[in-house]
Amino acid sequence: MQLAQWPLTQFVGTLSTTRKGGVSAPPYDSFNLAFHVGDNAEHVAENRRILHGYVANPIVWLEQVHGAEVVVVDEQFEIAQVHQADALYTRLRQTPLAIMTADCLPILLASKDGEEVAAIHGGWKPLAAGIISQTLAKFNCAPEEICVWFGPAIGPSAFEVGEDVVQAFEAQRNTAFVAKKDGKYLADIFELAQSLLREQGVKDFYGDKHCTVTMSEQYFSYRRDKTTGRMATLIWRK
Repeated sequence: MQLAQWPLTQFVGTLSTTRKGGVSAPPYDSFNLAFHVGDNAEHVAENRRILHGYVANPIVWLEQVHGAEVVVVDEQFEIAQVHQADALYTRLRQTPLAIMTADCLPILLASKDGEEVAAIHGGWKPLAAGIISQTLAKFNCAPEEICVWFGPAIGPSAFEVGEDVVQAFEAQRNTAFVAKKDGKYLADIFELAQSLLREQGVKDFYGDKHCTVTMSEQYFSYRRDKTTGRMATLIWRK
């Protein structure tokens, strides 16, 4: 388990899992938290039970669809309902919001006063579709009053993409992409997300930019292994 290293720990709880500490067998070894990847459902349920032991209340999960939909978790929210979206936002206390990844970028956001929090599934498709601006629009505070933490994701030396992805981020072409001789590009998803957040006025960023592909003992990676598990990154108001 990892915690966000940022100046909000007094007000905001965070948790980012690794592949270690669970009961799943290879190739999902061992702390896979996703039911949809082919793992034994009983193993996934046990892994989620272990994760629930670290938080006070039931976790809010999404069916992530690589879009730009943001779910607001408020007093009327039904946790038993399946929500198709790629970001969660709340002002409720002790309500953990979860994003699952295995190369995509988990993005945690919180107002500096700890009153508002959000979690974003930062794959390139949600980023291109406007998931960042859609999530920031839910906040009552100004963008410069928001802190951001980036979890582990595919690193810039491993994320090979085609021209279609580059064209989706034309404004970031010169800063987030490095052309290869074969017509492909290496993409920096951390820089993509940070650039989009900066465009909206966000200024404070944290995170170690761990690469899920190269750090194979610590993280699941779909790009590396294809059949694999998923990590979870959580945020909640204390």
